[in-house]
Amino acid sequence: MRTQTKETQSSLTPEKALTILKEGNQRFINNLKANRNLLQQVNETSTGQFPFATILSCIDSRTSAELIFDQGLGDVFSIRVAGNILNEDILGSMEFATKIAGTKIIVVLGHTKCGAIVGACNHVELGNLTTLLSKIQPAIDHETSTRDNRTGTNPAFVKNVTTLNVQLTIDRIRKESPVIVELEKEGKITIMGAMYDVETGVVTWNE
Repeated sequence: MRTQTKETQSSLTPEKALTILKEGNQRFINNLKANRNLLQQVNETSTGQFPFATILSCIDSRTSAELIFDQGLGDVFSIRVAGNILNEDILGSMEFATKIAGTKIIVVLGHTKCGAIVGACNHVELGNLTTLLSKIQPAIDHETSTRDNRTGTNPAFVKNVTTLNVQLTIDRIRKESPVIVELEKEGKITIMGAMYDVETGVVTWNE
């Protein structure tokens, strides 16, 4: 598998970038890794990087974007934080990744059985974690279909909140970053939500 260069990156469309990620996840779930020499990629990226994707995902040890999308060194900007929440530092990182570094797609990747989502649903309070989990509260508030047992012990409720958290994060990106919105309007990037299943390894896209 070739290392991304300035030429290959610039030739990619947002649609092709999405296809690359989809194909990578297909290889992952079939246990068919692309043939790449990581040490060679170390050398090839030593003087510059030209990633094609920016992925916001959870810190969960099962959700490494490079692994589940079968990507190598220099392919993706991987932003990881519990609950794949958004703040101004992450938003600034996304602006750098797209406007300056040239990635073609932003992916907000949630996952099943997310501890941060469960914690938020249970209203856990613990040091600085309290502030982080409060950023998931809007998704809890938007979940209106569950009447009973609105806690982390209800798998259906947790699933709905997880899905809403991804969409609300995308909404915030568009609301709070004129830089990214302009790139999207110009067709230079696309923003996609997705869900990773920790039991199967499959990524489902919100299309």
